[in-house]
Amino acid sequence: MDQSQIVEHPQGAAWVLLVYKIPREPTASRAVIWRKLKRLGALLLHDAVWVLPATPWTREQFQWLAVEIGELGGEAHLWESHLLLQGQADALIQQFQNRVVSAYLEILDELEQDDVDLVGLSRKYQQVRSQDYFHSKVGTQVRERLMSARGGFAL
Repeated sequence: MDQSQIVEHPQGAAWVLLVYKIPREPTASRAVIWRKLKRLGALLLHDAVWVLPATPWTREQFQWLAVEIGELGGEAHLWESHLLLQGQADALIQQFQNRVVSAYLEILDELEQDDVDLVGLSRKYQQVRSQDYFHSKVGTQVRERLMSARGGFAL
């Protein structure tokens, strides 16, 4: 993971929010934006309000999406915020963690199967890792298992 993706202080974490509207037609435009948000690992908070931990990389990604939404005839607003109520930041972090841990556990299960596709699993690991903003310990286990299965070669 690139250093610009690391969240340094999860308890006082800043969050970047993208709020947008896109015309209903063509629906392909809406699907493109939705897929990009999912690929980033953004969480949908409400209707078209998406959130990521604020890092230089996530800010830049949301800025590019905001520009793209504007080019599609839509409207996008980008905010950086902090959660003020006790426990909300922890709950949001837990949502991010739950999603990546679930994906990591799928990879570990697939590693147990015969005729495992190590190249495919390595790609899947890289995708999940790019969304692991809070550095799950399960991610480290998956990396070690994949490296061991690949004979110690880097992913």
